[in-house]
Amino acid sequence: MPRTQGGESVLSRAIRLLEAFGPGETTLSITELARRSALHVATASRLVEELCTLGWLERDERRKVQIGVRMWEMASRASPTLSLREAAMPVMEDLHAIVGQHIQLGVMEGDDVLFVERLTAPGAVINFTKVAGRLPLHASSAGLLLLAYAPLAQQERILRQPLEVFTENTINTPSELRTSLAEVRRLGYAFLPGHLHPDAAGIAVPVRDATGDVAAALAIVVPNEISARSHIVILQAASAAVSRAMRYPASPTL
Repeated sequence: MPRTQGGESVLSRAIRLLEAFGPGETTLSITELARRSALHVATASRLVEELCTLGWLERDERRKVQIGVRMWEMASRASPTLSLREAAMPVMEDLHAIVGQHIQLGVMEGDDVLFVERLTAPGAVINFTKVAGRLPLHASSAGLLLLAYAPLAQQERILRQPLEVFTENTINTPSELRTSLAEVRRLGYAFLPGHLHPDAAGIAVPVRDATGDVAAALAIVVPNEISARSHIVILQAASAAVSRAMRYPASPTL
């Protein structure tokens, strides 16, 4: 792999450039891309032109840079969550029709929860999550659910780290987090009212793969004043349907 004078490969620089795009930030200027990737503007500009030629990036009518169709195509084709999303989407759509609020599907990615699908509706309660967006594991219902079933070593690592606070209800001490994880394992679901926003409550249940391991968290975000119990029952039925679909995928249509 060709390397620059500083020893960093061209590929590493290109990846830094691509990773400058955050959730919901689909269009950036060259100056902003250079700043976020810690590259010289001239270097960023040259790499952008090469990536545009390959279809990984594109220029819009204002000459700003956006993610290209080729990059989306390759990412979708190679996504390890593709079978999960295919199994979950029909169930999520039915659940969305019943609840009329945010429905989301999250997986563990490092020490974050990564949201791979999300359905919403006009007038739904405020929600900070986006598709391909991340949140700390301790702060959201989906993240807490996944952390509760994560390996002990990962749990202990998170317990030693500073816990970001979003509201006065956010879990913010190791002892509180340890207690919450035990409660999630005991109940089989995570319920976090007002932890990300004072007006919103997150409820998450596990989705299990064919081996019985927790592969994802299926979650809803509802107004705080809504009773959680009936939503938990519906959500658990939905997650069981997704788990069955993952275990027994539908045969391809001929």
